[in-house]
Amino acid sequence: MAFLTAAEVVAHPAYKHLDWKLPPTSSATVPVAGKRRGGPINLYYEIHGHGPKKLVFIMGLMAAHGDWKRQTKFFGHDKADEYSVLVFDNRGVGKSDKPISYYSTSEMAQDALDLLTSIGWLDLSAPPKRDLNVVGASMGGMISQEVAMLIPDRLASLTLCCTAPRVERTAPFLENLRERAQMFIPRNIDHELNRLAHSLFPDDFLAQPDDEYDDPEKNFPTRRDRFAAGRLRKLEDTEGFTKKGFLMQIVACNFHHKSAAQLKELGDKVGRERIAVLHGTVDRMLTFHHGELLNKEIGEGILYKVWEGSGHMLPWEKESEFNQLVDELVRRCN
Repeated sequence: MAFLTAAEVVAHPAYKHLDWKLPPTSSATVPVAGKRRGGPINLYYEIHGHGPKKLVFIMGLMAAHGDWKRQTKFFGHDKADEYSVLVFDNRGVGKSDKPISYYSTSEMAQDALDLLTSIGWLDLSAPPKRDLNVVGASMGGMISQEVAMLIPDRLASLTLCCTAPRVERTAPFLENLRERAQMFIPRNIDHELNRLAHSLFPDDFLAQPDDEYDDPEKNFPTRRDRFAAGRLRKLEDTEGFTKKGFLMQIVACNFHHKSAAQLKELGDKVGRERIAVLHGTVDRMLTFHHGELLNKEIGEGILYKVWEGSGHMLPWEKESEFNQLVDELVRRCN
């Protein structure tokens, strides 16, 4: 199937409607990581909604707070009376600082705890209270595992999506990382867009008509074209999405490691009835094998949801089902 070229995507009328208008309830940049952790490092965050249920979304490699827009709208706007949604940019991406230093998922988890403390959602001096619902995707799922190890008795629920306890069978993963790195050197950009789209989504999803808006004039011909538009918009933001930040986050992904014993401990302390692991069978970025590892090593009793034929971007590809699953888990666990 012929998709739009990069030039055609940018020239398409839908390109100017790419960004959703989701005004936050509050937003700011706050310092995290004291001097002992190489700080201060400024993290940008937004809170959407004003409900009692606290949802914390943690994004993946070179993804920013806006990449949770489908969840932000559902939980923080459509259900604003029920939920308060926190989305933020990890160190190395978006509106947050991008220091050249050693990045690890454990350090980035501590960043998240510092942020939660700063906004008043976490008080480690107070008796434990299970009122935080954490959702992490890809690298964000790795960070979420570290968060769960740090504050297991503060979590009401934990959702780990298209992620891994450690990277095994690394050849496809490293190949996909090289593809992403090449996006910052736009040689043969159309070829790279197609390769990256293929690594993140199943081919049948990419070929489907774009249905983002009810108004057809605001839609691209296909979902692949919408994905390409999002990637090209990020390339335009040379301050928010940098090769430096990308490489630092790769280090965090590559060195993330949770053993079977650590995952069992995570399940014991958080409570398996509070944990969901979600994965697609044709995930070409972090293969289905990694979801199987999490399911096996956290242990029996978790909610393990497998989407046959789905790829790495479940919060988009399975938007309605994903949102409903998280909603039901949070309701049950709160």
